[in-house]
Amino acid sequence: QAADSKREQFRQYLEKSGVLDVLTKVLVALYEEPEKPNSALDFLKHHLGASAPENPELEALRLEVAEMKEKYEAMLEENKKLKTKVKVY
Repeated sequence: QAADSKREQFRQYLEKSGVLDVLTKVLVALYEEPEKPNSALDFLKHHLGASAPENPELEALRLEVAEMKEKYEAMLEENKKLKTKVKVY
């Protein structure tokens, strides 16, 4: 009975989060395909967005992170030089 309770809780969780609706829609789309794809898994991945092109905003954030890392490294180097100068005085 405990297993059934956990299973029901998990089902409710999936339903509340919208996972069941999305999966149902994708499976219906696969069912309605006139010519079934060679790979049902690839079809699901494509329609669930797993293979969707990257979000441009995400790419911009990656670029910003890379720039910040460069600035951080430059600051560390400058800090090291300044510490050396302080030791001299």
